[in-house]
Amino acid sequence: MGDPFAALAEWVIGIVESGGYPGVFFLIALEELFPPIPSELILPLAGFLAGQGRFGFVGVLVSATAGSTTGALVLYGGARTLGEARVRQVVERHGRFVLLRGEDVDRAHGWFDRHGQMAVVLGRCVPVVRSLVAIPAGLEPMPVARFVASTVAGSLIWNGFLIGLGWWLGDRWTVVQDYGRYLEIAALAAVALTVGRWIRKRKGRS
Repeated sequence: MGDPFAALAEWVIGIVESGGYPGVFFLIALEELFPPIPSELILPLAGFLAGQGRFGFVGVLVSATAGSTTGALVLYGGARTLGEARVRQVVERHGRFVLLRGEDVDRAHGWFDRHGQMAVVLGRCVPVVRSLVAIPAGLEPMPVARFVASTVAGSLIWNGFLIGLGWWLGDRWTVVQDYGRYLEIAALAAVALTVGRWIRKRKGRS
């Protein structure tokens, strides 16, 4: 039996190359619901293809961010509709099919409890939390307009970062997966720095 992750990677590459912008949208939306599909594979490839002139950078970024937001809204709406007890029951019963555990939901809850609205922005740069932070946001419930704005902001940063790396690395775009953890830390630090500067400026004006 072949490596299932190698088969998944081959499928993802085929979708991006043949599907164009709709393919990027579809895969990034699906990543929200099926975390084993890695944005660290999808977006650097799309960035590489943009650098080759097959895609436009802005088109890829818009497609990816729309996909992120759409998938996150599905989780947000599901959590808001089902409530915490039923969400946890679904994850405990069926989460193994998408490699999720109850502990992953707890981790997302912890992020949301510590950072509030900023958890949605910052969480876009953290594995698993990137998808699941929509669940505590829906359970609170966080106002939908605020959730969408935060998701779009965080997604633009993370997606743009990975697409830009793929563009810059060219045919070496696959190394992004090898250093994914370090890239997540760097992107999270950049987001935190940006948010910190914004907060200081806002306080300075008040």
